[in-house]
Amino acid sequence: MATKSVSTATAPQWAFRSRLRRSGFGWRGSNAAIARIDEALSEIRRVARYEPALAAEGAVLLLEKISPAVCEVDSSSGALGSATYSAVEALVPIIAAAPVTDAIRGKWLARLFEAIQEDDPPYIESLADHWGELCVTPELASHWADELMPTLRRVMEDRKKGVFAWFKGTSVCYSALFKAGRHDELLELLALDPHPIWPYLLWGGRVFAARGDVDGAIAYMQRRGGISTPVAALARFAEAVLLAVGRRAEAYGSYAVEANQANSRLATYRAIAKKYPEIEPDRLLGDLIASTPGDEGKWFATAKSLKRFDLAIDLAWRSPCDPKTLTRAARDHLGTQPAFSAEAALAALHWMSQGHGYDLTGLDVREAYRYAMEAAQSIGQADTVRNRVQCMLAGQAPAGKWMQQALGAAEPAR
Repeated sequence: MATKSVSTATAPQWAFRSRLRRSGFGWRGSNAAIARIDEALSEIRRVARYEPALAAEGAVLLLEKISPAVCEVDSSSGALGSATYSAVEALVPIIAAAPVTDAIRGKWLARLFEAIQEDDPPYIESLADHWGELCVTPELASHWADELMPTLRRVMEDRKKGVFAWFKGTSVCYSALFKAGRHDELLELLALDPHPIWPYLLWGGRVFAARGDVDGAIAYMQRRGGISTPVAALARFAEAVLLAVGRRAEAYGSYAVEANQANSRLATYRAIAKKYPEIEPDRLLGDLIASTPGDEGKWFATAKSLKRFDLAIDLAWRSPCDPKTLTRAARDHLGTQPAFSAEAALAALHWMSQGHGYDLTGLDVREAYRYAMEAAQSIGQADTVRNRVQCMLAGQAPAGKWMQQALGAAEPAR
């Protein structure tokens, strides 16, 4: 592909230049800042369709402007951090793909390196991990490695002496060395660091993986990370390198559960099912349940969503399950799965009686009982279910008396 220069005469007048001013957003400006960043990305993508080099110039400018613009915003929710991380991920390929001369790319890299140094609070720090990609050629990457290695070596020597030392170019240097194929030097630098953090260690693991030594890569990460190694992070790394060489059964059996933890059990199931379509759903669900002994009840909602109704009820009775979750399931399946609905409502009453659940009121008790009886009547089991509730509350259940009062003492006894 032919390279070209970027003419400022033909460069678009980027709208985001004025919208992302230094300290342009106040403490509560997170939503506005995210909107402006999204608009800037859309603007750059439009230009990339017909002028990739100009779009890349805009991408560099945007990366320079993000941190200064949002430095005063409250980012405690994490939304702004996610938006800026996504912006980096979107802009790096645009810059890397631009057909420009080495001289122009060198100027871009110098500007981006300065932006990384000025990134406080850190919003574009992940850019450093893409440095080799941004360099495009091994020769340019090697040049950057030569520039940064002396400083990094001095930092490592200070750290070995117990002196606190930090260099914002560390990931830049490792990424450049990796792109340049200077793997032995990368491992040598990592060996000088007495306590490398996880993002730095990843470069060492990548070296072994690039050499085809997958087992060595995993062993290296385990050995260097020691007891401080993030278990989930190690699992994600090990799973990824095993999948890359086709060792799918080993990746699933040893690392899939830990590597794909999501914000809910159903989301975890779906993430693994998508990644491993060859695994039968029942086997996958069984493996997930087995991975959390003593918490089987927490998989009730997942089994119910997968329409494994018998299994869901078994799980609901096997260990504590949120009564409100069970009551909602009873309500939602009252007409289509009355037997399941009755058992779910009974399980809700059982765990309420044992003191489980949060912010429960008498209304929660009466709702669960009502769904249990309505479902029981539709399947001709009203007397049986009423007797089960009576026995449930007549024993030594911690919340039994309170539930009797909520229902009316005479109701369960009928």
